[in-house]
Amino acid sequence: MKAILVTGANTAIGQELIDRLLKDARVTHVLAVSGEAELDGERSSPRLSYLKADLTRARQVHDLLFGPARDRNIEVVVHLGQVEDPHQRGRRVHLANVEAVRSILDLSDRHPTIRRLILKSYAVVYRVRNDLPTLVTEEHPLNLSSQAPQYVRDRVEADLTAGTRMGLVDAEIVVLRCAEALAKNTGSQLYDFLEGPVAFRPAGFDPMLNVANCADLVRAFELAIHGSGEGVFNIPGYDTLPLSETIHKWGRRSVPLPGPLIRPLYQMRHLVSGSSFEYGLNRHRMHLGLVLDGTRAKSILGYEPKHPIDWPVGGPVTLSPPLDPPLT
Repeated sequence: MKAILVTGANTAIGQELIDRLLKDARVTHVLAVSGEAELDGERSSPRLSYLKADLTRARQVHDLLFGPARDRNIEVVVHLGQVEDPHQRGRRVHLANVEAVRSILDLSDRHPTIRRLILKSYAVVYRVRNDLPTLVTEEHPLNLSSQAPQYVRDRVEADLTAGTRMGLVDAEIVVLRCAEALAKNTGSQLYDFLEGPVAFRPAGFDPMLNVANCADLVRAFELAIHGSGEGVFNIPGYDTLPLSETIHKWGRRSVPLPGPLIRPLYQMRHLVSGSSFEYGLNRHRMHLGLVLDGTRAKSILGYEPKHPIDWPVGGPVTLSPPLDPPLT
């Protein structure tokens, strides 16, 4: 029997995870935490409580863990809360993405009840380059470039911060590097890319993508919650397909263009509509692609993706090789 604290409770994955945990007889209580005034959706359960907290403030993290979390005998912390819009930058964003993780780790080390910390990480932490494989294991190099966008640098730093503390704090640490969830309110760059009336993609390239259904990612977190031991795990999605097929199955028109023309078009789209897709952040992936190898998660966690995306346009997935040599 476990009591669980879930940050990022108002994200799509957070809400679905909370709903699943409330149906789990092994869970005694769910403490949902978000920066919003209230929890989205209608949920009423004596096993659920909700708190608004600003995790960029170390004092509020302390008061949360040594107040309500201790009072509820929280054993597992699932940290989902990060700033998802790449256009938001600066010190406060870094506090939310990285320093909140550091605070939770520091405080968990001397916490009387917390025994396990699970961090949601991202496939974007991996380096994408033409001399590296497209199918990546957990040993694949991370993107440590100082020229990477803050969105990437923060995620890499949070991932490494958790990884380097394994075995050094009392709580077990699990890092789940998740495939992109192709759904609303998940921070998915690809989802925002596909929501436009047309999809501009680099001419001559058709990289392989791996995308996940929220149900599979939630299942991975459930398995990590009830598992034991530490480690870093890739969490792939069910669907692996070329970018062109992804666009087609989403029911959008694909417009190939030279790469230098694409970025200003999406910058204009952001200014006009407020969309979050940023071509510079996704440039290498849209040329070279990246697919997570989930062998370790299958053998240790028992995770295997089982839920395909509910594509608006039906038909089988057809795989095609890249049309041109990789980007240099």
